[in-house]
Amino acid sequence: VQLQASGGGLVQAGGSLRLSCAASGHTLGHYAMGWFRQAPGKEREFAGGLDKSGGSTSYADSVKGRFIISRDNAKNTVYLQMNSLKPEDTAVYYCAAGAYYAGRASVPADFHSWGQGTQVTVSS
Repeated sequence: VQLQASGGGLVQAGGSLRLSCAASGHTLGHYAMGWFRQAPGKEREFAGGLDKSGGSTSYADSVKGRFIISRDNAKNTVYLQMNSLKPEDTAVYYCAAGAYYAGRASVPADFHSWGQGTQVTVSS
């Protein structure tokens, strides 16, 4: 499956952005999906994930209560709504397709297909 992330940009602290991840080549509903982010000099970290149906979601503690991950399988698209953004949310955000394991945090190794990344910059 090929993934294309979009929606990044520059926003002031406290603002919102919605990232989109469009899939092609395969039906997105076959896969669990995740969003990861990577800041300069840091490892890629999990932000949020959801299962194939979208009925089960999980979030990193750092974004819980502020970010919402959702999917529209009919549009073959996954979204990450980011609210109350902070400067520490600045990173390149990647969407990924793979597996979802309820009860534990997702890791990059759970996912086999990655989008190209979209830059999110939050100014203070």
